[in-house]
Amino acid sequence: MSMLGIKWKLHGTGKSIKPGHVVAPDERLAWPLTIGVGMQHVVAMFGATFLVPIITGMPPATTLFFSGIGTLLFLVITKGRVPSYLGSSFAFIAPIMASQQQFGVPGALGGVVLAGAVLALVGAIVQKFGAGWINRLMPPIVTGAIVALIGLNLAPAAKNNFDAAPVTAVITLATIILVSVLFRGILGRLSILVGVVVGYLVAMLRGEVSYDKMDAAAWVGLPQFQAPEFHLGILGLFVPVVLVLVAENIGHVKSVAAMTGQNLDGVSGRALMADGAATVLAGFGGGSGTTTYAENIGVMAATKVYSTAAYWVAGIFAILLSFSPKFGELIATVPPGVLGGAATMLYGMIGILGVKIWVQNKVNFSNPVNLTTAAVALIIGIADYTWTVGELKFTGIALGSAAALVIYHGMKAIAKARGTVAEPETEQAALPPAAKAAINAAAKKRAPKKR
Repeated sequence: MSMLGIKWKLHGTGKSIKPGHVVAPDERLAWPLTIGVGMQHVVAMFGATFLVPIITGMPPATTLFFSGIGTLLFLVITKGRVPSYLGSSFAFIAPIMASQQQFGVPGALGGVVLAGAVLALVGAIVQKFGAGWINRLMPPIVTGAIVALIGLNLAPAAKNNFDAAPVTAVITLATIILVSVLFRGILGRLSILVGVVVGYLVAMLRGEVSYDKMDAAAWVGLPQFQAPEFHLGILGLFVPVVLVLVAENIGHVKSVAAMTGQNLDGVSGRALMADGAATVLAGFGGGSGTTTYAENIGVMAATKVYSTAAYWVAGIFAILLSFSPKFGELIATVPPGVLGGAATMLYGMIGILGVKIWVQNKVNFSNPVNLTTAAVALIIGIADYTWTVGELKFTGIALGSAAALVIYHGMKAIAKARGTVAEPETEQAALPPAAKAAINAAAKKRAPKKR
């Protein structure tokens, strides 16, 4: 049982958490409280997980099913050491939508399987050799650029949905913005979900919602499964997503390690392999690609409960919900205006996450290598440059990601050989005021006196 990570010891009395204490991954509260926390995790992941299939036209119930299955698989592979929920990844939105235009939904699912397999392979290498090589291959300037261009590449899609029902879209977006600053705790963290609910109610009043498919659906039934197809042309669309998933997954594992006070470096490769395996499974059955969820990390930070028992509850509950076709069709009734308002925020957030990576790592844009890497990659991604070679079609995300890697490593190698770049790659820490004053005073003493 302990090898599967499903053996927990009771935290204290199981009824409360003392100030300054946390419920560790291998602990749990009393089952009623654990179930309550698990339900909270379902609510936290709900809005974001469902937005991906709604935007891409995939079956919501199927995506929910594989997010639950993937979460349980993740917990088993990581032996219960990494508390995390696997929900739909926004990084898959652009390649899924692009591949659907060329190869339909089966072709998009083939891309999801491919991305998951590559991610699992990367995880196996990390587990064997450590994550140092990833940091060398993808330093913050490259990772930030790739994350940013994936979000900003989706801007036209957000605009198209926004234009379909501008009033509903504006109200949805305004609600998301206001909720994020009006409320504290979990409600503030669920601003996108609240915005979607409010926007949906507005859309109902404006007659923009159709319930024909929901009325015809059964209350209980299997999710809609679909097999993938594999085409050479999907390679350029989906492989860049792996770079984002690697950075995202490792970042989340580090966040959990910092919050729990445990060293999780030994299972970071397992986390990547689990995420990859869950994505492969989802692609073979008709679901969206998965990733570890920051929303649920926020719930843990707020509750101080890091018990993996709560995630077993969340995964099982998600699976049970997926067996209601009527519920899935209800989610699918979200109209374009609501999606446009939410997507304006979501896609922008993905773009800004890339900028956040630069800021947190103090990337120095006075360095021409950093400046050029970001500048070229972003324009290629945002403008959606394309390059077709036979059956292969590389779009803005693939070309922008490749440009970031090639430009950074190419320029760095040339600059090192020529000794032409003197600026450091990261900004140096600012000196304290007292130190600055001492340096200025010393400089004045050394300065020649005027005669």
